[in-house]
Amino acid sequence: MTTQSTNRPIGIGIIGMGYMGQTHARAYLDAIADGSDARLVAVCDPDPDLRSGLASNRGNIGPGDAPDRIFDADDVAGYDIAGALLADDAIDLVSVCTPTDTHVDLATLALQAGKHVLVEKPVAIRGEEIERLIGVAERSGRLCIPAMCMRHWPGWRELKSIIDAGTHGRVVHARFERLGSMPAWGTAFYADLDRSGGAIFDLHVHDADMALWLFGATDAVSSVGDHHHIDSQYRYKQGPAVTTTGGWLNDPSCPFSMRYTVEFERAVLTFDSNAEHPATLHANGQATHPTLEPGTGYDHQARAVIDAAGRSQPEGLPTLGDALAVTRLIDAERRSASEARPIPSNI
Repeated sequence: MTTQSTNRPIGIGIIGMGYMGQTHARAYLDAIADGSDARLVAVCDPDPDLRSGLASNRGNIGPGDAPDRIFDADDVAGYDIAGALLADDAIDLVSVCTPTDTHVDLATLALQAGKHVLVEKPVAIRGEEIERLIGVAERSGRLCIPAMCMRHWPGWRELKSIIDAGTHGRVVHARFERLGSMPAWGTAFYADLDRSGGAIFDLHVHDADMALWLFGATDAVSSVGDHHHIDSQYRYKQGPAVTTTGGWLNDPSCPFSMRYTVEFERAVLTFDSNAEHPATLHANGQATHPTLEPGTGYDHQARAVIDAAGRSQPEGLPTLGDALAVTRLIDAERRSASEARPIPSNI
């Protein structure tokens, strides 16, 4: 894997400065302020206000007191077309934060321009598109990382560590829930299923990825619902009972929430994003609140990706192969819901 060969900081560019692009920018700038060896070089957006650093839309998770301007336009170049940003030799790493149906083409151009890439989720809603990008990434010798931010999220990283350590025995049951109203930004895009894939690719994709990351490939999936809201059982011949529910609720006043309940042989670990203490461990007849790292998964993801861009053997980050597996799993869920029967997934 080819990485940056100079001694200068990792140069970062962001394509798309809507809600997610702004989230990436804040996370990168916080990482840089904390000592990550990088700098935000340029952003790209057709909207001159957004590429000048003006903050706009708020999403499901984010600081309520975020500054009106994310960065000083005198310090960060602003491009109105992606090709101009990709031609900037000062950029080593590109975040692709545009609508889903543009991800693969833009990531391809970035890889071919010699950049490392962090591409927002979902990478694509069709497996063949991800397969095409895998081929490009392999030929480029550059990193192409899907932005599966929950793998970095405090409370979820700890869950992975506890499972791997076997401290409380094996997992016997796990339930994941992710609900909220349709994003208020980009409503026309999200309502176009051919472009966005609906709520199962906007929200549920995170928990599908977590199930694969935590427990491995499923043997079969049984689902009810549709693109708007889906409930699934992931079946393992040897493994825990895993259930997920995810989707958009039918009123814009419904708050976003993400939760899990994981039952071990000798303990239960829960997480509720809206609780004062999100994580609670029930063990030995007592409930305690594990200490979680500050920040969000976006923050920790930014640090990890900057670090990976400067190393020859990056470890612990999701791969395009993981993104392909998630998309295939969701395809099996959609088919199960449509045909009203369990579907072998064979991821």
